[in-house]
Amino acid sequence: MKRFIILLLIVSQSLVAQNKSNLELIDIYDLEYVSDPQISPDGKQVIYVRNFKDIMTDKNLSNLWIANFDGTRNRPLTTGNSRDFNPIWSPDGSKLLFRSNTDGGMKLYLMWMDTNQKMVLSDAQESPGAISWSPDGEKIVFTKFVPSEKASIIKLPKKPEGAKWNEGPKYITEMNYRGDGAGYLKTGNSQIFVLSTDGGTPRQLTNSEFDYESPVYGKDGNTLYFSANMQEDRELDPLNSEIYKMDIPSGNVTALTERQGPDANPVVSPDGKKLAYVGFDDKLQGYQLSKLYVMNTDGTGKQLISSKFDRDINGIQWGKSGKEIYFYYDDQGSTKLAKMDLSGNVTDLTADLGGLSQGRPYNAASFSVAQNGNYAFTSGKKAMPADLAVGSKGNTRVLTNVNEDLFSFKNLGNVEEIKWKSSFDQREIQGWIVTPPDFDPSKKYPMILEIHGGPFASYGNVFAAEIQLMAAAGYVVFYTNPRGSSGYGEEFGNLIHHDYPNNDYDDLMSGVDALIAKGYVDPENLFVTGGSGGGVLTAWIVGKTDRFRAAVVAKPVINWYSFVLYADNPGYFYKYWFGKKPWEDPESYLKRSPLTYVANVTTPTMLLTGEEDYRTPIAESEQFYAALKIEGVETAMVRIPGASHGIASTPSNLMAKVAAILAWFEKYKEE
Repeated sequence: MKRFIILLLIVSQSLVAQNKSNLELIDIYDLEYVSDPQISPDGKQVIYVRNFKDIMTDKNLSNLWIANFDGTRNRPLTTGNSRDFNPIWSPDGSKLLFRSNTDGGMKLYLMWMDTNQKMVLSDAQESPGAISWSPDGEKIVFTKFVPSEKASIIKLPKKPEGAKWNEGPKYITEMNYRGDGAGYLKTGNSQIFVLSTDGGTPRQLTNSEFDYESPVYGKDGNTLYFSANMQEDRELDPLNSEIYKMDIPSGNVTALTERQGPDANPVVSPDGKKLAYVGFDDKLQGYQLSKLYVMNTDGTGKQLISSKFDRDINGIQWGKSGKEIYFYYDDQGSTKLAKMDLSGNVTDLTADLGGLSQGRPYNAASFSVAQNGNYAFTSGKKAMPADLAVGSKGNTRVLTNVNEDLFSFKNLGNVEEIKWKSSFDQREIQGWIVTPPDFDPSKKYPMILEIHGGPFASYGNVFAAEIQLMAAAGYVVFYTNPRGSSGYGEEFGNLIHHDYPNNDYDDLMSGVDALIAKGYVDPENLFVTGGSGGGVLTAWIVGKTDRFRAAVVAKPVINWYSFVLYADNPGYFYKYWFGKKPWEDPESYLKRSPLTYVANVTTPTMLLTGEEDYRTPIAESEQFYAALKIEGVETAMVRIPGASHGIASTPSNLMAKVAAILAWFEKYKEE
C-alpha cells in the first residue's frame, strides 16, 4: 500500500507538470504581491499589504493582513474590494493607522488591535500624506494638500442668467503647473496638521506657500521635525530642501541645515537626542548618491556617516540602541537590507529584498524593524512577486506564497545572470537573460533587448510580468544595466553625465553580441524595446544600426530641446542633465536627440505612449512618428487613453502595452 501511495503521488506530480501552461496576458489579473510590511514594536507580529486586482473593474486593490513573526495565524485584518494600505503601528502597538477607500473616498482610519474596531479619523476632501504618531500615542501629525484661491487678471463680463458658456480661462503663473499622474495641478500647498486620536477636527500648524514633507514628533511631544524647500527660487532650485524644527506651542520654526542640496527624511533617535537624515552636497550631477547624516536635534554636530559607502541610502530607521541605523540599498542588481553604525561600518542582513515592480524588473522593496531587532521585508527571492519575509540576526525566512495558486499551473522563464566587457572601454557590464519556459539550447530563438528607464535606475533578478510574458511568447529576453545605472557606485552612474545617450549604446550592443555568442539566439531575429530612458535609447539605437528587425519606442524623449521645456519639472532637467539652457547650447541638445538621426532609420518602429503622460509628453512620440512617416519608415503609433508615464498602472494597460509590443515584433519576425 505504501508503494502504491508513493507511485500515485509521483504520477500526480507528473500530470500537474504536464498540464502546466505558459503565462498569458489575462493572468495579469491573478498576480498578487505583498508590500509595506510593518513589524509591531515588540517584534511579535507583522501587518502587511496584500495587493490584488479586480478583472471586472480593472482596479488595483489591497487589504491588510497580519501574521505572527513565526508565520502562524496569518489572516486578514480588512476585507473587500477596496484599497487598504499604509499601516502604521502606534508606539505601544495597541492601535493602528491606515488609509482606505472602503467607504468611498480615501480616508484615514484608526483601528484598536485588541478588538479590530475602527473609526474614521480624517474624512477630509484631500487625503492625508505623510503620517507620524506622537510618542504617547495620543496624537498624530500628517501632511495634507490645502487648496488656495488664485486671483486671475482676466476679467470677463457677467454671464447672463441661464447662459451656457465655456469654462473660464485658466490663468497659470507657476513653472510646475502639471504633474505626471496628477494632471494639471490645483493651486495650493502641502501643509502640516495635528489631530487627536480621540477624533475631532485636525488643527493646521502651517499656512504658507511652501510644501512640507515628512513631519515627525520629537520625544517631548511638543516638537516637530520636517523637511521643506523654502528657498525664494525653489522652482529653479528644486532639490534644495532643509530640515526644520518646529516648537508646536509657539509655532516657531528653526532651520537645522543650510547647505546647498537636499536634506530630507528626518528620523528621531530612540533617546530623542539625535536626528538621522539623508541628502547630499549638490554638484548638479545627473546621478548623486543619497547619503546618511546624523546631527543633534538642535542642529549641531552634523556628521556624514556613509562617506565610505558608495551606494544610495534608502528607508532609514534607527535601531533600539541608537548606535546603528537600518537601511536598504541596491547593489549590482540586488537589493540588500543592512545596518550602519555611527562610524560608517556596514553589516548586510539579507540580499533577498524585492518584488514590488510588477511590470518591468526594477529593484524595489520595503522593510521595517522592531525594538528587539526583528525585521520584516518584501522578498523577491527566486524572481517572484514580493512575499512577506522576516529575519532576526541575519537569519531570514519567507512566510507567504501569495501566487502559489497561479504559478503551480504556470511555466515561467528561467532568469540567468550574464556579464561582459563593453566594446567602448572594456568596462564590465551586467545583465540578465530570460529564456522561454520550454527552452532548448540546441535551438535558435528570436531575442528582445529590453532597456530600463531612468536613466539613473537599475534592473535586477526580480519578477517582471512584461519580461515573463515576452519569454512565454517564445523570445529570449535580454535586459541589462548599462553605464549610468544606479547600484554600481557614483562614478559608474555619472559615466553618462551630460553625455546621454552615447556610450551606453556600446554597452548594449556588446551585450547583444555576448548573448549571440552563446549560440541559441537567431542573429536575424533581433528586436529592441524600452520605456522612458529605455525609449530614448531604443530610438537612439535605430538611428545608429539596422541590426534589429523591429523596435518599439515607449514613452521616449525624442527632442531634448522641446522636452526640457514642457516636461513636468523643467527647473530640474535642463539644470542637471545638460547644464545649460537649450538656447545657450542648442548643439548639445540636438546632438543627444534621437530626432537628429531619424534620416538613418530603416528599422520598422512603433511609438507607444500614454495620452496623459506629462513626464515624457506624447508630443515627443508624435514628433518621431511624423519624422519617420516623412522618411518613409514603416511605423505605427499606439496611444494608451488615460495613461500617464506609468502606463502599466492598471492591469488592462499593462496587457495593452505587452500585446502591442509582441504584435509589432510578430509582424516582422522571420519564421
